[in-house]
Amino acid sequence: MAAQADADAVAGKARYGIAVAKAFGVSLPFVRGLAKEIGTDHKLARSLWATAIPECRLLAPMIADPEQADDRLLESWVADLNSWDVCDNFCASLMSKLPVARDKAVAWSKRDEEFVRRAGYALMATLAVHAKDAPDAAFQPFLKRIEAGASDPRNFVKKAVNWALRQIGKRNAALNAQAIACAVRILAQDTAPARWVARDALNELRDPVQQARIKAKRR
Repeated sequence: MAAQADADAVAGKARYGIAVAKAFGVSLPFVRGLAKEIGTDHKLARSLWATAIPECRLLAPMIADPEQADDRLLESWVADLNSWDVCDNFCASLMSKLPVARDKAVAWSKRDEEFVRRAGYALMATLAVHAKDAPDAAFQPFLKRIEAGASDPRNFVKKAVNWALRQIGKRNAALNAQAIACAVRILAQDTAPARWVARDALNELRDPVQQARIKAKRR
């Protein structure tokens, strides 16, 4: 991976708020290509994560074995998170595949650490997109946590709260209505972060194009 190092790419990532200490500047498509070549290798995944190199921590969840990802490992890895890209990939590539995903999403959204809390909301957003067969009731605890976390002023948290709300609200008409109602309640909190979360979500969830897409799903 070091052979693909790109100093300009490192600088570019920093401009997007990505933590770049020890980074090589390797692109995500390249990392995904490596994951495809390697397949599942849990031992290697643990070793890669331990390096604390960002690209290695992107690759690790992609090749980790979900069946060997016990609670000790998950809690260790989530505590190590310090960048939104690694956080979101951890949720998408590994956490979303696990039976504990919903419980962890709720639990982590209650934690104080910035990227642990982001992981909770990022996991909610990921499950809203990928858990196609999940019943609507599975997302109601998420909406409660979204409402509770909407006034968090930290940028990486509030963006994940907003992301989760929008993705839940785009699943179907019933959840769209529930997400809009949630956003209206969040707006009434009348804090700067809550106003941003709610207004941005309402703009998308009420958009006529989005409404038409949701109605088409129902048909």
